[in-house]
Amino acid sequence: MKKILYYIAISVICALPFNSCTLDEETSTDVEKKNFMRDAKEAEIVLQGVYRSTIEDGQYGYHLSILFNLGTDMEQAEGNSTENYRIIPANAFPTTQSEVQTTWSSLYAGVYNANDFLERISSKINTYSDTDRQLATLYIAEARALRAMFYFELVRRYGNIALMTNTEMSKQDPRTFVQVKPEKVYEFIEDDLLYASRILPYAQDDQYRIDNSYRFSRGAALGLLSKVYATWAGYPVYDESKWEEAAKTARTLIESGKHALLSDYEQLWKNTCNGVWDPTESLIEISFYSPTVSGNSDPVGRIGKWNGVKTTSIAGQRGSCAGNVKVVHTFVTEWREHPQDLRCALSVANYKYDDDKVLWTKGKNDTDYSAKEKDKDPTKGQKEKQNYTPAKWDIEKYVTTSKLINNDKSNVNWYFLRYADVLLLYAEALNEWKHGPTDEAYEAINMVRRRGFGNPSKTSICDLKDLNEEDFRKAVYQERAYELAFEGHRRMDLIRWGIYYETIQKTYNDLLNWWTAETEFNYVVYRHTVKGKHELFPIPQRDMDLMIKFNQNPNWE
Repeated sequence: MKKILYYIAISVICALPFNSCTLDEETSTDVEKKNFMRDAKEAEIVLQGVYRSTIEDGQYGYHLSILFNLGTDMEQAEGNSTENYRIIPANAFPTTQSEVQTTWSSLYAGVYNANDFLERISSKINTYSDTDRQLATLYIAEARALRAMFYFELVRRYGNIALMTNTEMSKQDPRTFVQVKPEKVYEFIEDDLLYASRILPYAQDDQYRIDNSYRFSRGAALGLLSKVYATWAGYPVYDESKWEEAAKTARTLIESGKHALLSDYEQLWKNTCNGVWDPTESLIEISFYSPTVSGNSDPVGRIGKWNGVKTTSIAGQRGSCAGNVKVVHTFVTEWREHPQDLRCALSVANYKYDDDKVLWTKGKNDTDYSAKEKDKDPTKGQKEKQNYTPAKWDIEKYVTTSKLINNDKSNVNWYFLRYADVLLLYAEALNEWKHGPTDEAYEAINMVRRRGFGNPSKTSICDLKDLNEEDFRKAVYQERAYELAFEGHRRMDLIRWGIYYETIQKTYNDLLNWWTAETEFNYVVYRHTVKGKHELFPIPQRDMDLMIKFNQNPNWE
């Protein structure tokens, strides 16, 4: 086991953007690696090291789940300044921002680890038994799917990047690195995911892996590929031929019948807050669950702490939750115009936990009744309403097992991709491909809406019908906001739709129309967002200084 852990650690140290491994260190490492992965069992342990990249702060432990997704029409950071972490959600950060560098490095480390695993197992697979070769083939597909996921995050967030297809490329002099166009990266991602979708079984059909919890399956690969195609079809590539591919890929997953929506929307949050793996709807889920919950070497993230309900600590019972992610209140007022949509109350917390649960609008002289009335009235308690937070990861409400008493970290999981997302992508892709909604598009979006409205017997209260192409497109935009609220999709959706800057402007004007208080409302992202700049992060300055053939992203020079 120590050798396995050493192997994983060395892979991270030697990863791109530039490595500090000397020739002697590489030689020593290569000698050690020859003793690894002698069978499928050892190979699986090393593969788990590739998966483990996803839980780092630079990935879904913090940045890719929370921090990098703020600054939209529905979510922002607490306060009205650019101090500390707020500088990123405000779009006020420079090219030298450490978090931008950390995520870039973490994703490339994941790529390196995947490449290294693939090279090592490919050199050993012929020495395995027949059973181990079957397992190893699945592990290769998993590693390629993970590599695709890392590259998907890199290309959609950083744009023109370096494409490292093997470990030797990562060890070259950074001055030789060249950027490739996003199209080439997408083609590489496509190839990896097509392979994974052919080789991997659906989660419910898996007869090979003893435990496939939180691991890639055929459904996960197809779902991710659908999302990749939809992103490829939008900004900045705008290859509209990919809408057809997105629709066909999503259709393959849907028609398989291997996945479905959970009947109860709230069950999603009960599951993910308690480490319950249910692949019915969960396609890709980042697991931070650990039965020991020490908070030290165990996997932990900030889910429910930074993006959960504001909570004060009680010694020996619970840690505090900062609730640093705040809901833009015009998003709430818009959503409340659809009172039969049950998802709003399950997604937006108009309350906090002091000693007990209390509404944000309850002042010193308020009764519970008067506080509820203020909450309903858009003109009252406006300052307090800026404190509303996401409710999906309400630790106090949902966590019932293995509660980690910590003020900053939790064992709550993160959904990267749900089946509902694929249904909405399918509806969107059909509308764009066919230039108008088809029966299948209506069926897909209405399936999601019906669940959101509590599966009513009278579906006319939620079903969409008789829309033209543009109106259906707007309906998809809205439905993705409601169904996937605060789950890390909105900013990337607005960017791929080419309306990120315009949406920030509109939200500011909507807030102006809503706000009647004398003080200024919170929406600092409006001051700093520049069209044609903040659709992408900058290439980290440290890497720009080393990779002399690189061009910085537009307006970041």
